Amino acid sequence: MAVAMTMARMKIAMLRHAYRGQRAQTAGTGAAVGALLAAGTVYLGFASPDLLAAGYAVWLLGWVLGPVFTGGGDEALRPEYFTLLGLPPRRLAAGLLAGAFVGVAPLVSLGALVGLAVAGARLGPVHALAAVPAIALQLAAFVLLSKVTVALVGLALRTRAGAIAAGLVNGAIVASLGQIWVFMVAFGQTGTPRAVWYLPSAWGVLAVRGQWWALAALAVLDLLLLAAWAALLGRRAGAARVSGRARRPITAGTASGAVVAKELRTWSRDLVRNHYLAFALSYGLCFAASPLIIGWNGMLPYAGPIFVVMAAGMSSNLYGSDGTALWLTMMAGASDVRGRQLAWLSTQGVVAVALTVACTAVTGGPWPLVLALLAALLGGAAGLVPLVSVYALVPGTDPHRRGGNPLRTSEDEGGLTGLAYLMFVLVIATALPAGLVAVRFGWAGVALGVVTGALCWWGFGRLAERRLDSHGPELLDTMRTGRRATSPAKPAFQDLSRTRRMVAGWCFGFGAIPLFPQGIVAAIFVGNGMLRHSWFLATYMPAGWRYPVAGAFILLGLGMYGTALGIVRSARKEART
Repeated sequence: MAVAMTMARMKIAMLRHAYRGQRAQTAGTGAAVGALLAAGTVYLGFASPDLLAAGYAVWLLGWVLGPVFTGGGDEALRPEYFTLLGLPPRRLAAGLLAGAFVGVAPLVSLGALVGLAVAGARLGPVHALAAVPAIALQLAAFVLLSKVTVALVGLALRTRAGAIAAGLVNGAIVASLGQIWVFMVAFGQTGTPRAVWYLPSAWGVLAVRGQWWALAALAVLDLLLLAAWAALLGRRAGAARVSGRARRPITAGTASGAVVAKELRTWSRDLVRNHYLAFALSYGLCFAASPLIIGWNGMLPYAGPIFVVMAAGMSSNLYGSDGTALWLTMMAGASDVRGRQLAWLSTQGVVAVALTVACTAVTGGPWPLVLALLAALLGGAAGLVPLVSVYALVPGTDPHRRGGNPLRTSEDEGGLTGLAYLMFVLVIATALPAGLVAVRFGWAGVALGVVTGALCWWGFGRLAERRLDSHGPELLDTMRTGRRATSPAKPAFQDLSRTRRMVAGWCFGFGAIPLFPQGIVAAIFVGNGMLRHSWFLATYMPAGWRYPVAGAFILLGLGMYGTALGIVRSARKEART
């Protein structure tokens, strides 16, 4: 008990000093969005127990999958910090669990679990009292399932086979969630699936409805998860196995060739990169193949382009992953950028081309559109990956200092996530001209895609070279200290006033929703005759309003991005004067 209370107080002290500046703003925005979601979940307690159980299933998925894709979740208190204390694994796990309950995410989840009290109060006082232990046990189950999942994935990432397998499974899960409507249509499911009631997230709802065995089941599950986590913590400190096979020497004759050879070895040996590549491949294939369940193969040819977009997002912090070894990059100069571009195309491009050709051959087309998108996306991604990485570098953890959690490649998980989303938007934007021309003029779009890709590869690569040459010392200092250097003429985003920062943040964060899914994608669906489709509003409009509604959403998205950029530019002009 003393260990648990001590770690909880340590976590409180660390958070009190950590939430400042940009990190405080990010945490505040996340807490606000989480509070809205929690309020919506509590409302489900008034509406229907079925909907409440489905809502808690979504929260469970967030707890389990979220940390896997954001660097291993919150690790303010790491097991490695307490190695010299000699604590038994179970006491250490119990103490870390107490610390895990301190934070924004557990607090927001606790607010969402108030829905259990609402559902119980509607049935009577006895059921309302049962909600109290149900809330505590359900929250513990969420946190422990998250910790065990992260520990298992981290353990898998210590071997190449495990890293690839984890990437394939995670990619398939995320793609399935993104295409959940396909499974609902395929199985004729219009309400809450019965499988939801078998998940641990629904056991609290069952308990407040009078099935008291669910409380005992939750308690047993929590104890089993705590024991499993304690066992995994004991294995966390173990060293990764290193192959004893002789390594082939790098015999490149040029600086650029040496960079290519080094990067190819990194892509083949770095288990985190193996995991990212497998994840992108699994996501692209599963996302495009999911509609086959309902007999529609129209999305299958786009598996390759989807893979390229996801692979670019996974590589968005390419230079940041080097850690403080960035000084070696500075010694290579411009050759490093071109070498990394060629290595990225060698590893991702071959997979993308093979996947695209195979999947498109199965359906018989549309060859011009698919090839145009693939050429533009490959060139755009190869140019944007180094460019975004040097302009918006997120300080990464040196590979030899990642500790027992290989997923923890940076202390700034929010920065990595935002960088990935930015990369998604930019890479897709590079393929829009070629895609539109291919839809209208056929094979002419392929030629434009090749030209666009080549220009993006050369032009963005050239900009990255100049940035690396002119700001190399600043980038190295950012990697070493974790702080970005700013000049008075170019104020940081957090230096804006609170109102302008909030407006710009919301515009940057949510501008993609009206621009891409509700605008561009909806217009494509309308053009292909896919009406009343999922959540795309334009597909539900009368015939004369479909394209205008999609166009209005596109203008809204562009206006939001323009507003955000205008705020930042005006702040810089004010700083100069």
